Amino acid sequence: MALLHDTFGIDVSIQDRFGGPDPTSMPFAYFDENGICVANFSAFSMPMMIDGRLVAAAGFQSGAVRPEWRGRGLYRDLMRRAFNWCDAQGFERGLLLTDKPALYEPCEFKILPQHQFSGPPPVAVQPIGSSRTLSLDNSGDLALVKRLLGERTPVSSIFAVAAQMEMFLLNSCFDAGIRLSYLDHPELVVAWKSTEADCFQLLDIAGRIIPPLSVLLAVLDQRPSCVEVCFPPDRLDWQGNPEPFASHTSLMVRGAAADRLAGPVMLSPMAEF
Repeated sequence: MALLHDTFGIDVSIQDRFGGPDPTSMPFAYFDENGICVANFSAFSMPMMIDGRLVAAAGFQSGAVRPEWRGRGLYRDLMRRAFNWCDAQGFERGLLLTDKPALYEPCEFKILPQHQFSGPPPVAVQPIGSSRTLSLDNSGDLALVKRLLGERTPVSSIFAVAAQMEMFLLNSCFDAGIRLSYLDHPELVVAWKSTEADCFQLLDIAGRIIPPLSVLLAVLDQRPSCVEVCFPPDRLDWQGNPEPFASHTSLMVRGAAADRLAGPVMLSPMAEF
């Protein structure tokens, strides 16, 4: 969409390589007399696992207004339309990422503080199976990643995406430092980084089984001095210390959900939208 490229410098045409945009996306927009989009606010289905329960959640993204059309109430009207549509569709929760949280607080959104989990690596184990690097430029690798994303178990029972493919693929392209590795036993795709401080940063796992962190490190042949996990690590058989996650954007949740979570949470960077 030209509006997103002009406003944020984001090229979403990359999605064409992966099969197109999210089919659940519902855009709300205004156009000028020449058919050019001047304002947009989109909703999409983003099922979540929250405190052990599968929740029908909606994500909100692609909010922008061209400078010459601002100050006319267009954005506020599009938000109202999107939120009302989601309520009518039966979505239980709404989530968004923003650098202007005050804009959404009157619409019952609350900031959900994010924490990454840091600590020493688990005791090393013997690897079972093997791993290899994946490239989304390879059609076979892309098909493999899409299949495992479609079969995935939520990476956390506390707070995690239950089904969302398009943002995982886009985020893999937006950050050149992200590595995608395929593990054959159990069959997984692991998104991770290695920092300059010899720290293994685990971003996400896509597969039917979430193995212990010790197994992941062994098969990936990683022996870091520290580990950072960017989602609640309750399924990794490893405990890290929650540390506030520094970001220029805030994760916001609509309604009282922000008050009822059992513990510190973080949305995987692979699910950012």
